[in-house]
Amino acid sequence: MVGARESHSQTRSRTRTAVVWSALSEGLGRLAPHDGPDGPGAAPLHVLDIGGGTGGFAVRVAELGHRVTVVDPSPDALAILDRRSRETGVDDRVTGLQGDLSSLDALREEGVEGLDAVLCHGVLEIVDDPAAALAVLRDVLRPGGLLSLLCAQRHAAVLARAMAGHFEQALATLDPAADGPVGTPHRFTADELADLLLAAGFAQPALHAVRVFSDLVPSSLVDLEPGAAAALALLEEAVAQRPEYLTLATQVHALTLRT
Repeated sequence: MVGARESHSQTRSRTRTAVVWSALSEGLGRLAPHDGPDGPGAAPLHVLDIGGGTGGFAVRVAELGHRVTVVDPSPDALAILDRRSRETGVDDRVTGLQGDLSSLDALREEGVEGLDAVLCHGVLEIVDDPAAALAVLRDVLRPGGLLSLLCAQRHAAVLARAMAGHFEQALATLDPAADGPVGTPHRFTADELADLLLAAGFAQPALHAVRVFSDLVPSSLVDLEPGAAAALALLEEAVAQRPEYLTLATQVHALTLRT
């Protein structure tokens, strides 16, 4: 039974991350290749996963042949990352460093600069100053480098609070100023996120609606109905780039380049 529960959890996770992984892997594939010792275009990309935790994305990126540095404040998460990368056979391409956005300057001696791509998933919500955080990420990217940014979406947060009966919280979440106090999670509309990225020196982002349906569909249906998880993933991908669904998505994924 334990194995079955783990299998259901993994299936659910893949469904929730399918849109992000599809866009990210395609974006990495479009980056200009490097010239390596084995010839033109043979060198792997160097990717930073800030707040990458246990390596859900980092290991998959390493499986594409790229080098990945994961920076995370949790030693327990980094230990799981190390085990997962060894079990997957990519431990020679994955490095875990303890730290966070505020410590990236100190980690430059570890090669955390001039990067080809940066993953920042679920981090911008918890920093004190999102604009300053984006400036730091821009500084560690090479010109033309790729940023994959995943953030909680404001409208979905309002809806979730209202459906739970927390009407005053829902009303407060409508106002961006509600994100002001230190320690209060930030929420972003797609337009707010695009404006932040442009102001920080990134190109106009490609925006993707993430988890439009996955958080609303009962888990029992996805876990037990044959083919339901695959069909749900296809549905999520079908609406991911339709702008009308950005307001319904639990998260917004932005893919952009440093200018």
